[in-house]
Amino acid sequence: MSQFHRTAAFHTLGCKLNFAETSTIARQLTDAGYEKVSFDDKADIYVINTCSVTENADRECKLHVKRAMKANPEGLVVIVGCYAQLKPEEISQIEGVDLVLGAKEKFNILSYLDDLEKSENEGIVHSCEIEETDFFIGSYSIGDRTRAFLKVQDGCDYKCTYCTIPLARGISRSDTIENVLKNAREISQRDIKEIVLTGVNIGDYGKGEFGNKKHEHTFLDLISGLDKVEGIERIRISSIEPNLLKDESIELVSRSRSFVPHFHIPLQSGSDDLLKKMKRRYLTKLYKDRVAKIREVMPHAAIGVDVIVGFPGETEELFMETYNFLNELPITYLHVFTYSERENTEAAAMDGIVPISERKKRNKMLRILSEKKKMAFYQTQLGKTLPVLWEHENKDGKMFGFTENYVRVQKDYDAASVNQIEFLKLDRIEADGTVSVQYSFEKFLEKL
Repeated sequence: MSQFHRTAAFHTLGCKLNFAETSTIARQLTDAGYEKVSFDDKADIYVINTCSVTENADRECKLHVKRAMKANPEGLVVIVGCYAQLKPEEISQIEGVDLVLGAKEKFNILSYLDDLEKSENEGIVHSCEIEETDFFIGSYSIGDRTRAFLKVQDGCDYKCTYCTIPLARGISRSDTIENVLKNAREISQRDIKEIVLTGVNIGDYGKGEFGNKKHEHTFLDLISGLDKVEGIERIRISSIEPNLLKDESIELVSRSRSFVPHFHIPLQSGSDDLLKKMKRRYLTKLYKDRVAKIREVMPHAAIGVDVIVGFPGETEELFMETYNFLNELPITYLHVFTYSERENTEAAAMDGIVPISERKKRNKMLRILSEKKKMAFYQTQLGKTLPVLWEHENKDGKMFGFTENYVRVQKDYDAASVNQIEFLKLDRIEADGTVSVQYSFEKFLEKL
């Protein structure tokens, strides 16, 4: 590849962990002399970081390859990420793809670019067996947002019957606590107000920290250390398994200087029968206990829930178990996923397939329930004065931000407020589901 090829563009599909890793790859290229440009600009290199969780991984990958080829037909297209690890040969056949890098190779992208040329036929594949992916590359995203996604853990040792992530990302392994704290301090020096902790199974933090399978540190050690880092206003825990969320961690968050009262806890089903079929490591009683503990020490906390509809064997009766369980639980919102069959998973061979139309109907029912739960929670927060972190986007003259407990608020755009935390009184719920705010005279008087 010519030394004059100096522009690179990036696009990320999927989770916060992917955003953190894309940012790290982008920094590698910019440190090597590449200029980062928009994905719709003419670039010499287009890097697409893919996801295997979304139902349309193949279609989304093709769509963004076409976008790159439209921007520059001579640009080199590199595919990385979970889908690249699971289906490298399939991706190499997509017209326009020049290089596919698996889980082990993606952080060595620079070593593959020097001799890379535009492919006439199929792309070149460099992909290892996932068992070889036993190292950890620390990552964090910066530059695009008021918050940074900080990767602390990767891979998963759980064997949930619907999930391909262990096949795409390998065994559970962690960053050292020293490196996590170093990265957090680096982020704090860039005037970023919020860190979101990310990983595949962050509650398993500490395993594989030094290349072995025992826990050198615990998740509690991690959050205790991060809470002492100066200069970070907020730290948010992205998602944690209920069986790994211990009382001690909940209590630390409740009295923390920087951790916010917001938890996202995957449930997947409110039926114990289905949880067993899914090979989840808890039953509904434990999940209910975790929510009760959070509500006991942080009544104002936001609690988000992941749930899957249409899993094999989910009868109408079992679905209603889930619906009723969630309806009665004091949670804030749901992320609803429609089950889709994945190759090389146990669930793909199970009986009791739920028709697609029924899956969609159940998904819609839970999305409506989620909206009701969220509005009910927002209602409880009206009249309170809470800190709001404002984001960059200007949408039709409005700007948006989040309170610590994840209420989405809006006000008229003011460039001086971007990336600032302001104490504001939550006033009323608007037609778009956000909450409008008023300046708090009490807080203003406190500052005088």
